[in-house]
Amino acid sequence: MKDTIKYVGLDVSKEKIAVAVADEGRGIPRYVGMIPHTVEAIKNLVKQLGDPQQLRICYEAGPTGYGLYRLLSSLGIECDVIAPSLIPQKPGQRIKTDRRDAIRLAQLYRAGELTPVYVPAEEDEALRDLVRAREDVKEDELRAKHRLTKFLLRHDIRPPKGVKKWTRKYYDWLNTLKFEHSTSRIVYEEYMHQLTEIEQRLKRLEEEIERQATEGVHAPMIQALQTLRGVAIITATSLVAEIGSFKRFASPQQLMAYAGLVPSEYSSGEVRHQGKITKTGNRHVRRLLVESAWSYRYQPAVKGELKRRQKGHPPTILSISWKAQTRLHKKYFRLLSRGKVAGKAITAIARELAGFIWAITQEIEKKTKYQAI
Repeated sequence: MKDTIKYVGLDVSKEKIAVAVADEGRGIPRYVGMIPHTVEAIKNLVKQLGDPQQLRICYEAGPTGYGLYRLLSSLGIECDVIAPSLIPQKPGQRIKTDRRDAIRLAQLYRAGELTPVYVPAEEDEALRDLVRAREDVKEDELRAKHRLTKFLLRHDIRPPKGVKKWTRKYYDWLNTLKFEHSTSRIVYEEYMHQLTEIEQRLKRLEEEIERQATEGVHAPMIQALQTLRGVAIITATSLVAEIGSFKRFASPQQLMAYAGLVPSEYSSGEVRHQGKITKTGNRHVRRLLVESAWSYRYQPAVKGELKRRQKGHPPTILSISWKAQTRLHKKYFRLLSRGKVAGKAITAIARELAGFIWAITQEIEKKTKYQAI
């Protein structure tokens, strides 16, 4: 019995952790209890459960992050972080408690019915936090601009003819505005101050992203991805930050599926039906790929900023980039000629673009492996 593997399910919250154990075999899982979410309590739990080599622990991915995973791994314990959306659910289940969740996790983990998520390295997670912080600031910037423009619209203040919004001329015009009432002036100044502050935050974040793209541990991968049309420094850094290691995808199809860009399917017997894309996996990666895919509407060309980004890269990578331009441009207009709407055509382009991104990452990893040898 000492060699029996114990499957441990943890229902983790901010302050407490519910613990359940399912011994190897077909026995009924048992509830161990509730412990504080502290390092000392977790270490004591491990000692109580027995030999770390015989423990298999899992918990759901959530707001508490991967600190618990890294702590258990440092103790020599095999641990998996489980995708919550892929946990099997019983129909009609109406009672949910921490105790039941922990027991259910242990039971399903023992049965092999749970799907683990990829746990990024600490430096990958830090880079991901950086690019997501920029996304949050961009959203704040958009809201601040909307508040300001709606305020001006309520006062029937419109920019001069020929002045586009948020250009240098537009900002110069904003700085000339005067208000009769002090209350309106205060509101306007606060809106402008908020917008200026957000833009300064955005500038600081983008400067750090640029530094990571040229000096960070993932700099070679980020620079190589920028050889693709539509993939500049922010997009390339964000893709690398979100995906972490491209080695976990054995084929481009796996990367496409990870981004949720493959068609859903419902087939039975002789009938095969494919529907809309699955939209599973990483939504940030899917959005980045779709945004980049719009660049392939234009005629293939290497000039301007793209030419500068491609300078100094090996011919193998540049050939992949050119092949992506020619193939994806032709495919976009071929799909339009078949009656596909632009949105669906771009989704198909984004799916294939993921394949070209995968091809470039393989070239970089081959080069890195050769240099290491």
